[in-house]
Formats: sequence, structure tokens, C-alpha cells
Amino acid sequence: MLKNRCEWRGIDVELTSVNSVLDLQPHDVYFIGNGPDSSVKNVVEDLIKSKSFLLSERDNSAIFLGVCAGFKLLGNFFELNNGEYVSGLTLFDVDSKLGKTRFTGNVTAKSEHLSNEIIVGFENHLDIVNLKSDVKSLANVLIGNGNNGQDKTEGAVYKNVFGTNLHGPVLALNPHFADYLISLALEKRYGKKIELTMLNDDFETKAHSNLVDKVY
Repeated sequence: MLKNRCEWRGIDVELTSVNSVLDLQPHDVYFIGNGPDSSVKNVVEDLIKSKSFLLSERDNSAIFLGVCAGFKLLGNFFELNNGEYVSGLTLFDVDSKLGKTRFTGNVTAKSEHLSNEIIVGFENHLDIVNLKSDVKSLANVLIGNGNNGQDKTEGAVYKNVFGTNLHGPVLALNPHFADYLISLALEKRYGKKIELTMLNDDFETKAHSNLVDKVY
């Protein structure tokens, strides 16, 4: 989604798949998706070897997006299904442990970070996520459970590090969120705000609108 929306505007994109910390080089955007517990544990144990590099990239305004499992490994720690706690990358001050109820269903939330304030997606997680210190939520839940089913927060934001439990996929259903991340990446690279060319988002907007206020 990020690659396409850049290329549709004539912005060159170099996409690198990272299979080992040996492949890690400075980039403008880092994306970590979802996966099963076994994979997540292996990934974070590999990435943690480059923790200092990733923290430096964060402080150099690089953009990170973690979705579901990718979200929890960006934080302090997370709990596996067997009760084991695994240390995260600590890119933001977020804790994640397992709850007793699986949060499943459509989510409509309002975000102060986006020009179009509504963000939608599908949540499916057992994790109870708590934001600490100066970490802000990505959005406030209007419909759905969000991070923990209690405080109406969804996702997390610290500097340019973003985490969310919304699938759907989240960028395809929320093109304004994708464009926000692209804008941040361009500002990081060129040191100034760059106005993005408008795209014909009729199809994406219809997909987004069909899920607004939709209860699972």
C-alpha cells in the first residue's frame, strides 16, 4: 500500500525484505506485520540483537509501523500463549499481556493524528495492551474494544513509532493513514514538509465508509 501510493505519485521506492538482522540498514520506514507466537518470539530475539540500531533509527525520525504481533514486539514485553514473557524492542513504553477474553470484531475509532479523523479495521487479539509514560493512543475507540477493552484507546504512537491491532488491512482501509506515514517519511528524508499529490481514492473511500460504525 505504501509502495503503490508513492509510485502512483511518481515517488521512487526501494523495498527491502529483512530476513535477518544482518540485512538491517538505515531506512525511512520499517513495517512489522502479524504472525504466530513461535514466529514472533524468533523475530524479536533476532531483532533485539540490533536494538541499539533500531532505537537510533527511531530517534532519527524513522517511521515504524507494527500491526498486531508487530505492535506488541515494539513495546517493553509481551506474553505468549504458554505464559512466557518475552522482552520487546522498547521502541515505545507499552506493555502487553494475555487477557481472558478475545477481542474480535470491527472497530471504528477517532484519531487526532489523521486529517480524516476516522480509522477503521478488524481486531482479533487476546492481548491486553497498556500505554505508559508519554505514549499516546493512535485513536480513541467509538465501536469495538481497542487496546484493553477498558480505556477506549486503540494503538500507540511515540515519536514516529506506530502500533495497532487493526487488521483489514489497516492501510488499505485507511488510505489517509498510509498518506500520513508517507508524509512523515518524506519529511524525514528531505527535512521539510512536502504536500502530497491527490489520488483518486473512490474505491478506497468506499471500502473505508462501508466499515464506519459497522458492528461485528
